[in-house]
Amino acid sequence: MKRFLIAALSGIVIGGLVATQVAGPLIAQEKADRATVYEQLDLFGDIFERIRAQYVEPVDPGELIEAAIDGMLTSLDPHSSYLSPEDAAEMRIQTRGEFGGLGIEVTMENGVVKVVSPIDGTPAAEAGIQAGDYITHVDGQSIFGMTLDEAVDLMRGPVGSEITITVVREGVDEPFDVKIIRDTIKLTAVRTRTEGRTVVLRITTFNEQTFPNLEEGLKKAVEELGGIDNVDGFVIDLRNNPGGLLPAAIDVADAFLDAGEIVSTRGRNPEDTERYNATPGDMAEGKPIVVLINDGSASASEIVAGALQDHARAIVVGTKSFGKGSVQTVMPLRNGGAMRLTTARYYTPSGRSIQALGIAPDIVVHQLPPRESGEDEDESAARRTRSEADLRGRLENDSLTPEEREQIEQELKAAEEAAKLRDEDFQLAYVVDLLRGLRALEAAARR
Repeated sequence: MKRFLIAALSGIVIGGLVATQVAGPLIAQEKADRATVYEQLDLFGDIFERIRAQYVEPVDPGELIEAAIDGMLTSLDPHSSYLSPEDAAEMRIQTRGEFGGLGIEVTMENGVVKVVSPIDGTPAAEAGIQAGDYITHVDGQSIFGMTLDEAVDLMRGPVGSEITITVVREGVDEPFDVKIIRDTIKLTAVRTRTEGRTVVLRITTFNEQTFPNLEEGLKKAVEELGGIDNVDGFVIDLRNNPGGLLPAAIDVADAFLDAGEIVSTRGRNPEDTERYNATPGDMAEGKPIVVLINDGSASASEIVAGALQDHARAIVVGTKSFGKGSVQTVMPLRNGGAMRLTTARYYTPSGRSIQALGIAPDIVVHQLPPRESGEDEDESAARRTRSEADLRGRLENDSLTPEEREQIEQELKAAEEAAKLRDEDFQLAYVVDLLRGLRALEAAARR
């Protein structure tokens, strides 16, 4: 009994030592941290009051506080920010697929605005703005030192009004001005067309309209070609697509996968990990797929490209993507505004993060610069050569039936059309040729 009491007393003493030696310092540290935070908040209050009382001009207290909140968020990373009630309302409109502006996705780099990508069919794209351009001035006013939101606000304005932006472009010696007329941006999230027997799905953004546009356009294109058996393959063109909604990206990847993980997001705490898996059904019915990317393909675009690449469902062609591997959560605030906060990183099915690295294409293909006007005919003439068919007195080929001759002529015509496409869009022409080659290999394997 005495031994039991001694053991019990020893346990109490040891427990007391643990509480005082371990828990005590932790509590003290927590109190010290709290005190430091309160001291810094007191400092913020002092500065706020001095600005209100002594700044050379009267200031709006609400604007000061909003600026402080935005500064706190933008100091974290380029994608976290504060949204005023007006900006939050505009963001909700954008996710529905219609908004006012120039039509460019931008980020902040080295104190100036960098264009991630212009959106197809918008004033910025029509004015020749390119991915990688730097915007240094808006209507002659320097934006160096502004926050991203301040610079974007400066570029906003009434629909129909003119704006002049100063652009610095790699490979161009001097900055140059571009005039753009602001307009209401109505996005068609997916544009579908056929190139020969290839279906091209040009996805410009990921919003609530993306998957419905994709599904409708794909079905229509397949019907125009006379059914899936007449399709060589599909091109998912994600070039200069800045991203958008995570659910939209998951839906697009799921459209071409039967099973397996599409993407996972991992937050600060392990329990915040979420995984998104594909459901049965492949809209392409197993046909070959090529995904086109470039340095303007970001965020949701990279989720789609990474998922299809990791599952070996598609060949990724082009140049390295932008490398935005973080997830932003938009949190409503009591004043009607919102805060966009980076809350997680996303990972492709193989477990790789592409943050600041991007998706590396399976086949690197650089886009050729556009030809100068008047150059096409001269170059075409230079490439023109004589053949046996041009020779006078040539022997005729009488070994072909009329049907075989017609098929050869059709194939030649298709090849010539593909060659024309190379002058307009070299990267797309490359993948159309690639899909035609894959179909030829499949046909040979069946014989």
